[in-house]
Amino acid sequence: MPGLPSMVAPPAELVGDPLTAPDATDAVGTVLEHVLDERLRHSRTVDPVFARELADRLAALVERGGKRLRTAFTRCGWRAAGGSGDTTAVLRTGAALELLQACALVHDDVMDDSLQRRGAPALHVQLARRHWAAGMHGSSEAFGTSAAVLAGDLALAWADDLLTETALGTPHGARLHEEWRAMRTEMVAGQYRDLHAQAARSSAVDEALAIATLKSALYTVARPLALGASLAGADERVLEALRAAGRCAGLAFQLRDDLLGAFGDPALTGKPAGDDLRSRKLTYLLAVALQLADAADDHQAAEALAPDADPGSEYAVQRVRAALERTGARDLVEEKIAELTDLSLGHFERAGAHPAVRHEFAVLVSRATGVAPHRTEEVA
Repeated sequence: MPGLPSMVAPPAELVGDPLTAPDATDAVGTVLEHVLDERLRHSRTVDPVFARELADRLAALVERGGKRLRTAFTRCGWRAAGGSGDTTAVLRTGAALELLQACALVHDDVMDDSLQRRGAPALHVQLARRHWAAGMHGSSEAFGTSAAVLAGDLALAWADDLLTETALGTPHGARLHEEWRAMRTEMVAGQYRDLHAQAARSSAVDEALAIATLKSALYTVARPLALGASLAGADERVLEALRAAGRCAGLAFQLRDDLLGAFGDPALTGKPAGDDLRSRKLTYLLAVALQLADAADDHQAAEALAPDADPGSEYAVQRVRAALERTGARDLVEEKIAELTDLSLGHFERAGAHPAVRHEFAVLVSRATGVAPHRTEEVA
């Protein structure tokens, strides 16, 4: 009887001196290929229909990639805490984060009824089309939604399996698992707060920041940094500095994502622009804009931005965009991103990392936030 997937080591060329190793985003892609290959082989022994229609589609979503920022920050946290040598555990932790990200994306697309992800139809849309093309009974939309929930659950199971295998193979596995466990709960809490805010028609700035922190900032940067540092045996002082740095950088990343969601080019972002505006998802950008409109007695902008407005048409979305510009919210969010970026670099410096690692972190934060880094030490 086939066993469960075994530990997957990256190819030899990906293990060695971290200063000369290939970029972590490329390296983790190779690790993911090996991990997914084993998971898919195991899935086929469980059930061929499940493997072909669900597991294969999930693997394709993971392999289409993304920025792989969580992996890069994991490696940076490891290096900041003095990690060196064999990068196997770091890359496997990064691969687990990419699988967890797939879970979050699949479920988020279902909850937001998003139609596109990473330049392709969202998974629930693919599954609904499969149902329709096969001429099966019942609602194609309901089938796609239900099947996508299962696909997200599968991604979470694969992520947990991989992280657990990695934790069991490192002397610092208990601390690694502690960070992972906290991150999973934070993600769910953030997603629930997001749903709750939409249902309550909330427009509070503080609530928007709380959601952005829980749902994105912590698991995009803060926890990956801490996961990497845990693998290097970091003490609590270093971990606290890295978590603080990651919280600021991660929040700046989410605020940039909010701007891209409102004003970005779908050809570059891989998803339609304006979805958050149509759904009236509570973001810091929208909350600040409404606050500024009220303060300026700009009734036209306030009407366009109101949580209970119905911006179903493209004209209505354009009105919201115009209000975001006219109130000064777009510029204010840009300033907030720059402020958070600076704070993040200051917190990271407290971790006592080598200048080369501080430079690496600054470059990663710039990549995540779109803010040019201040002059940092060049890599030796």
